Amino acid sequence: MATQGDKPDLTPEVVLSEVSTKMDRAVDAFKRDLTQLRTGRATPGLVENIEVDYYGSMTPLKQIASISTPDARAIMIQPWDAGAMREIEKSLQGSVMGFNPSNDGSTITVPIPQLTQERRQEMVKLLKGKIEDGKVSVRNVRRDGLESLRKLEKDKSISQDDGRRAQDQLQKATDGHTKLIDETGSAKEAEILQV
Repeated sequence: MATQGDKPDLTPEVVLSEVSTKMDRAVDAFKRDLTQLRTGRATPGLVENIEVDYYGSMTPLKQIASISTPDARAIMIQPWDAGAMREIEKSLQGSVMGFNPSNDGSTITVPIPQLTQERRQEMVKLLKGKIEDGKVSVRNVRRDGLESLRKLEKDKSISQDDGRRAQDQLQKATDGHTKLIDETGSAKEAEILQV
């Protein structure tokens, strides 16, 4: 976590603060990841990170077009460069979501069909994997924090009691962030299964 040069500055408080920041980032990354899961409702998050071959360089769609949702069943994409229209369509069709875009010359409309029960179950399975990945990220941060705290204890920078107290706080932070991932995942699951 900290380099040898900052050894005197490393305290349980600093370790816990770093851990909390990194766990917050892990939860934020998890939430961003969930925006790409289809729920049967149109959201810009479904397409904004799809990579498009834009003049030889793979570029996220949100960087080359404006994306809006005129209603719950369609996503409208307006490329800033009409020359990118064909490549955008190709990327949408080739995405794992299996979109079927239509092009009127200036905008691309992506209809979002109702999810079948089978597709909903696939989405829930995908969601469960993302939830587990999010928890693993939080646990990895916990492990690093724990190593730092044990090192402080071993180096006699802190007492065993202080080390135990810090480890308890570390566990509380881990539990809180894991619970947040579970709650966010449950809400997303309900959204996916809602017909």
